[in-house]
Amino acid sequence: MRPDKPAEMFDRDFEWTELTRFATYPGREAALGVVSGRRRQGKTFLLDAITRASGGFMFTATETTEADALRQFGEALGVYCGEPGPFRFAHWDEAITRLLRIATDGPTIAVIDEFPFLAKASPALPSIIQRALDPAARHDNTPVRLLLCGSALSFMSRLLSGNAPLRGRAGLELVVPTLDYRMAAQFWDITDPRTAALTHAIVGGTPAYRREFTQGDTPVGPDDFDDWVIRAVLNPGRPLFREARYLLAEEPELHDTALYHSVLAAIASGNAARGGIADYLGRKATDLAHPLTVLEDVGLIRHEPDAFRRNRSAYRIAEPLVTFYHAVMRPNWGDLERPGRAPTVWRRAQATFRSKVLGPHFETLCREWARWHAAPETYGGHPTRVAAGTVNDPSARTSHEVDVAVFGHGDDDASDREALLAIGEAKWNDTMGIGHLERLQHIRELLHARGATSAEQTRLICFSGAGFTGDLHQAAEQDPTIQLVGLDRLYNGE
Repeated sequence: MRPDKPAEMFDRDFEWTELTRFATYPGREAALGVVSGRRRQGKTFLLDAITRASGGFMFTATETTEADALRQFGEALGVYCGEPGPFRFAHWDEAITRLLRIATDGPTIAVIDEFPFLAKASPALPSIIQRALDPAARHDNTPVRLLLCGSALSFMSRLLSGNAPLRGRAGLELVVPTLDYRMAAQFWDITDPRTAALTHAIVGGTPAYRREFTQGDTPVGPDDFDDWVIRAVLNPGRPLFREARYLLAEEPELHDTALYHSVLAAIASGNAARGGIADYLGRKATDLAHPLTVLEDVGLIRHEPDAFRRNRSAYRIAEPLVTFYHAVMRPNWGDLERPGRAPTVWRRAQATFRSKVLGPHFETLCREWARWHAAPETYGGHPTRVAAGTVNDPSARTSHEVDVAVFGHGDDDASDREALLAIGEAKWNDTMGIGHLERLQHIRELLHARGATSAEQTRLICFSGAGFTGDLHQAAEQDPTIQLVGLDRLYNGE
């Protein structure tokens, strides 16, 4: 029988279902699962809950030597097995062999959390586990459901890839994501869409930032948001104040943190292309291949291809708090470290916050809405991908940025060819009017002229955090190919 999800666990229905399926798998042999995800997402909370619910064993590793790790592991396993004293393992072969024999009464969960710490001190450990799970050794094993968990994304992704020893051994490969922006609003108990969007632009969907880092301190409305930023984020006595710095320090793959901070600062300043990042840092673009790849591997940045130009792409920071830190906090760090200076800094940083943080983040929310929350009727089809892009305008010798480009398959299109269902513009602080619509119509004509779409197929979407003019509302009422998406629809509608 599968254990019920704890009442105090918010969302995570999919993750709990997969964990309980794995935990109760009836096979008599030992089985392996891997759980990963960025820090602060609640992985340990999930694993602790499934371990407690099923009466399993959980060991959380620390960054230490192999001998000390074996000692700690032996003590924890001895307590779990009811031994009068700790197990004294000479090497990990002994430890893993004993671990896989603890299931004396049916399938039993065994969790090793922070597994990368153990593997760093004992590089042969994945091979040892692979050998212990090998069919030749299974006759000595019991139905242990071994879960390896870690936040070092680059390491965890390599654990089951290529020629890695554990490749093909796992019956579960679970990535615990950040909360979707709508779920994040529910988690923070924020019902006002504007306040939800403002808050998400700083803390994103990381659960720990509400519970452990702010002790439930949430902005109660738009009028409280500025005060909340000052007391909860820019306050040197609160954990969120230094969190963005710690995120980099905790990643084992990031050795030259000064360089990686500089790359993130360049992206947060609006430099999305590799050339722009290189110019910001005073380096050659070829010098940035490695740091950009590492930052992408550890989940701190995303590399997104341009919707319309194959040779162009953009780098974006994946963690909103990191963007906020580099755009607002890092340039004012000296002032912010002095108690009482936050209100002055925050007033001075308003323009930067709107242009470098809030504007780009609103565009990201709009793309997420377009991909995951919009009804098919919005486009007259089913979206398969959403991206931002750049469209050349040869006659005007310029180019136009498209914040939202929706590709997919139309309701009446029987072919497998992907079509451009919609293009959209997103403005956080602008009341959108006919001028914005005409700009989208012009871009649609440019795309039609180069054969990318037909004027009749591609719909036009205006996203605004400040609302729409009366004439734009009237135009949308008369033409179903024009869609208006405000904050309420972004958070509550399709």
